Amino acid sequence: MIKSVVSKEYQDLQKEIVLLQDKWKQQMNPATITTNLDKASIEAGVPAIALTSINFEISLFVQCVEEINSILINYDPQLESKLAGISSLLTDETVTRWIEETVSFNHLYFVNFAEENGLEEWIPHFLAETAFRPYLQKVAEIVQPEITHGIPGAGCPVCGEPARLATIEEDGKKMIQCPRCLVNWNAKRLECAHCGNEDHKTIKFLTIEGDAVSQIQVCEECNGYIKIIDIRQYIEKPSAALLDLNSIHLDYVAQDNGYHAVGEKEEIN
Repeated sequence: MIKSVVSKEYQDLQKEIVLLQDKWKQQMNPATITTNLDKASIEAGVPAIALTSINFEISLFVQCVEEINSILINYDPQLESKLAGISSLLTDETVTRWIEETVSFNHLYFVNFAEENGLEEWIPHFLAETAFRPYLQKVAEIVQPEITHGIPGAGCPVCGEPARLATIEEDGKKMIQCPRCLVNWNAKRLECAHCGNEDHKTIKFLTIEGDAVSQIQVCEECNGYIKIIDIRQYIEKPSAALLDLNSIHLDYVAQDNGYHAVGEKEEIN
């Protein structure tokens, strides 16, 4: 198996963050989450999070941010001065806005927030996204029994994240995994997750020398790609988030070859 291009130190950091997110998810009361997902919404490709009401406790969200900060500072003590004062910025209004903009993938809002508050550009979005994921993952856990398939081009049925990772399971089935909310769904072995193309002539596979468990499925119709990892050779199955991180070399290869994580169907006038 090819060695990950991600440093061991960063892998350890991400493992610690994943454990923290799981801890927060387990502590959540399911009664604070109300989902209104139905078959029509699923078929229309509406993400479950858009139809979900979460009764947030602002103080708990801020506490989660503070724990993330502690992990980051332990990883790199130089971050302490850059993260100082973050908690004081998190008023009820700001936290509510952070959550809303995270749901809507509004990266520009966080870029502006960083600039207005003298922060490095990556900090607000990283903290908001990382602290919000336990909520997404709890929603995914609740609705997982209803998620049997995805709509090509719609992304994750729960959080809307573009499809970019699939696994081959013990039974040989292909399952698309969402590294963001951890939901998974069945997929056809020969189908583009972005445009639905099933033509074997225009769906191809890129392999990496020295990587026996991974391949990249690419679509010549929309130039989209998805990473496919055969986890049957893993002794212990890693979380989708870590699997995505440790296979980032596949993203580099796909993008260097002109493929995109979000396929774009060519329009014919």
